[in-house]
Amino acid sequence: MFNEDNTIEQMVISTLKGNGWNYISAEDLPRTYSDVMVVPMVKDALIRLNPEIAEEPSRADEVIYKLRTIILSVQPGNLITQNELFKKMVFEENSYPFGKDGRMIPIRFFGTMKKEDLTLNEYVVTNQWVYPKKEDGKRLDIVLLINGFPIAIGELKTPVRKAITWLDAASDIASYEKSIPEMFVSNVFNFATEGKGYRYGSVGMPINMWGPWHTSDHKSEGSLADVKVSVGDMITPEKIMDIFQFFTLFATDKKHVKYKIICRYQQYEGANLIVQRVVAGYPKQGLIWHFQGSGKSLLMVFAAQKLRMIPELKNPTVVIVDDRLDLETQITATFNASDVPNLVSLATKEEVENFFKQDIRKVAITTIFRFGDVEGVLNPRDNVIIMVDEAHRTQEGDLGEKMRAALPNAFFFGLTGTPINRIDKNTFRAFGATEDKSGYLSRYSFSDSIRDNATLPLNFEPVPVDLHVDKDKLDTEFDALTETFSDTDRAELSKRVNMKAIMYDQKRIRKVCEHIVKHYKEKIEPNGYKGQIVVYDRECCLKYKEELDKLLPSEATTIVMDTNSDKEDRYKKYRRSRDEEAKVLDQFRDQSNPLKLVIVTAKLLTGFDAPILQTMYLDKPMKDHNLLQAICRTNRTYDEGKTHGLIVDYIGIFDNVAKALDFDEASMKKVITNIDEVKKQIPALLRKCLSYFMGVDRTVEGWEGLLAAQECIPTNKDKDEFAADYRVLNRAWDALSPDPILEKYKFDYVWLSKVHESVKPTDNRGALVWTALGAKTLELVHANIKVGQVHDDLDILTLDANLIDEFISRQKNVKKTTMKVEIDLVAKIREHTNDPKFVKLGKKLEELRDRHEQGLLTSIEFLKLLLELAREAAQAEKEVVPEKEIDRGKAVLTELFNGIKNDKTPIIVERIVNDIDDIVKIVRFDGWQRTTAGKNEVKKALRSIIWIKYKIKDKEVFDKAYSYIEQYY
Repeated sequence: MFNEDNTIEQMVISTLKGNGWNYISAEDLPRTYSDVMVVPMVKDALIRLNPEIAEEPSRADEVIYKLRTIILSVQPGNLITQNELFKKMVFEENSYPFGKDGRMIPIRFFGTMKKEDLTLNEYVVTNQWVYPKKEDGKRLDIVLLINGFPIAIGELKTPVRKAITWLDAASDIASYEKSIPEMFVSNVFNFATEGKGYRYGSVGMPINMWGPWHTSDHKSEGSLADVKVSVGDMITPEKIMDIFQFFTLFATDKKHVKYKIICRYQQYEGANLIVQRVVAGYPKQGLIWHFQGSGKSLLMVFAAQKLRMIPELKNPTVVIVDDRLDLETQITATFNASDVPNLVSLATKEEVENFFKQDIRKVAITTIFRFGDVEGVLNPRDNVIIMVDEAHRTQEGDLGEKMRAALPNAFFFGLTGTPINRIDKNTFRAFGATEDKSGYLSRYSFSDSIRDNATLPLNFEPVPVDLHVDKDKLDTEFDALTETFSDTDRAELSKRVNMKAIMYDQKRIRKVCEHIVKHYKEKIEPNGYKGQIVVYDRECCLKYKEELDKLLPSEATTIVMDTNSDKEDRYKKYRRSRDEEAKVLDQFRDQSNPLKLVIVTAKLLTGFDAPILQTMYLDKPMKDHNLLQAICRTNRTYDEGKTHGLIVDYIGIFDNVAKALDFDEASMKKVITNIDEVKKQIPALLRKCLSYFMGVDRTVEGWEGLLAAQECIPTNKDKDEFAADYRVLNRAWDALSPDPILEKYKFDYVWLSKVHESVKPTDNRGALVWTALGAKTLELVHANIKVGQVHDDLDILTLDANLIDEFISRQKNVKKTTMKVEIDLVAKIREHTNDPKFVKLGKKLEELRDRHEQGLLTSIEFLKLLLELAREAAQAEKEVVPEKEIDRGKAVLTELFNGIKNDKTPIIVERIVNDIDDIVKIVRFDGWQRTTAGKNEVKKALRSIIWIKYKIKDKEVFDKAYSYIEQYY
């Protein structure tokens, strides 16, 4: 009916055929199974595109020989290097001695750039490509060829099995990169889909970084139709050649490891809109809002790279302008790591003047402040393109005007990571084009970045009331007074109000620091993440550091701040050069480094990128852009365990989220999730997960208990639905843990986690649904590897009322169940006739019987109340027996072994009982029954006696003996 071949594979092929790709089955291609290139196609293209080769076709063989050498010399460890080498060979280092008298001339492998050139290429889609041999070679679902080179590989999975996802397909590609790296030397990108989600990535890219491809007016996914839109929009001949040439980069990290970057769809769209506007020549400006952390620096790299290479722009000058030195450092690092050619940094006003006056045609990076003293026109050319990062802050004032006067015919594009505030009309005026109806040339919102997993959601956690700055005082004495003031006036006024007095209070600082340390140690450090402490001013930085040093090793914290205007040398200790500061920040990014918390007041609140940073301890009044930029330091993706950024709010900023983030976009008010709200959701999330296991006795340990649970979710559909609900619970739990509120839910949660692990696929199937458990959950599960003890049906009583109803409804004979419960209850009461608790329970039982006999209770109501009473009895017995009747242990064990002894049991009952008594008294400790370690020690001791010493291999004997020990020791 429906399978991978007749659904997703045929849909992809059909869509690509409609996009201008010619379909040829793999078996009909002129290649052997061991060929990576389709050599006849490569040769035809070389002849078609190069008159010099057309004159002498044997020259094509020389070129192909060189390409084959690169392909066949690849190893899994140098695939990215060879991939880069291939790109350089076809676009840059492509000169051969085929000119007159052996002169070196460039050879074309592809028709690029212009539409008429692109039509000179041969575009082929094929399927079920086998490499390197027919019998046991790898079978690739989709291979895209341009001029005979495999430039993209697609792996597909069936859309009709819920447990299988695009991640399974992407995992297959990752394994192919290791087993058949030759197939990926000429690769531009790979893609994966199961007919619900579509993701793509470059060679060597971790799967969790693969991205979706959406269009500006279609961002949904989940159906074949959605995948068709993504495939149809991305995989066109024009876009693939564009991405190949301008939107893939090779960068080197700080450990000198090479990696490949491919654009995300919003970067592709934004950069190309800039390019199109410059090529058209009008309008000469545009405003781009791409949310914090979604890759604006790379967008500028891609745009700069393409602008510089377009012939009709006649070798333009591209300038990246920022208003912060730390941001300039970050952007420069991105450009340098990406190895952008002809890159210069303009560090002084003189360098800026010389650069423009000498008409240098390169990519330059500088800050807005370098234009401060510039006078007059520096360069009148109209192919100067300025990209201004964080456009809304300083570009509307004198500095922005001077820059525009110096470059009167330049293009000005503003980029921002935060939406423009409704009262901030100047930014729209400075950068927005009236032709852009929304005010933005390109827009990529917070919700877009969350949906695409480009960034993570943000949670905030309110703090204890005694640490919280008085909200009324904050609002009335500061915000209200400064609402319409300039930054200068606001700073001056803040000195006069009581804010400073509040923030400098040493007792409060001590309490805040104690809370920070406790919170960090319990909630953040166990998962391997780090934190940032944002304080009122530079003086507070010193005060907080002093207090934190009393609570943590001094190397665990440091201050990063601006140390200018420090006449008294107060901040001398933290005066660092750029290189020294960069070294400190690298230490912070290093998980193994002891530096855990950085204390800041203004620095590192914009542009600072450290994915290991999860939590911001916020103790400084902030709002609008400054606040949004600051808190978004925490929401960078890092590893599977990092599910959100966290803001711990000591100042009351988020008491009114709408006011704190006062933007036009309603979605901005959803940026922050209150952890208190998550706490309220836990019971409902837990109930939803438990509802899959109605009537299962969760205290039964071992295979019987697990089997009973698994029988409740027999089909893949059931397992997937449970896994989806469990995943929501798991994320909420890990966000809260180790909050004391979770303690009462711990047993149920551990039980659910174990069941989830037990039904999780083991062959990498269904990787999307079966995400890894959070670190805290794994720790919990490992600490509670046994999820309960063997008990009779009475332990259903630990469940809630609805589950008791379900338990009753599953009983075939309510009368029989009632009798069993009542007999067991009477037996328990009689065993403890002298205990006041049991005397009271006896009276309750009599009253209950009377009510039932008088017809005041139905049979079902009587059983429910009886079950509740039995629960009280079970709890009472746990409280009194271990303390008062430890000596009875020997008696009951003697009774047990006398009962099972027969002629074939060559043991002296007294000896085995004494051995058990002696050894159990040594290994047990108070409350051992409630810990996994205690239970394991006692079981280990019991095995050494029953199984090893006395050779009794009877599981029932062992289970009964352990049960008695658990009850009476």
